[in-house]
Amino acid sequence: MDRLSLVLVIIGALNWLLIALFQFDLVASLFGGQEAFLSRIVYGLVGLAGIWCITLLFREREKRTT
Repeated sequence: MDRLSLVLVIIGALNWLLIALFQFDLVASLFGGQEAFLSRIVYGLVGLAGIWCITLLFREREKRTT
């Protein structure tokens, strides 16, 4: 679940970068606009993934011995 959430957060971050640099919303262009049902699902999943990733900040790190 952690990796999937991180992938979705990275996708969201790259989409925001495209919006900032080129005023191009990749998610909206792929799924039919910002108001399209599929776009809203993707935006929702990215948002939920961001909330999940907040938990990564508060987890204790595992000590690895090699």
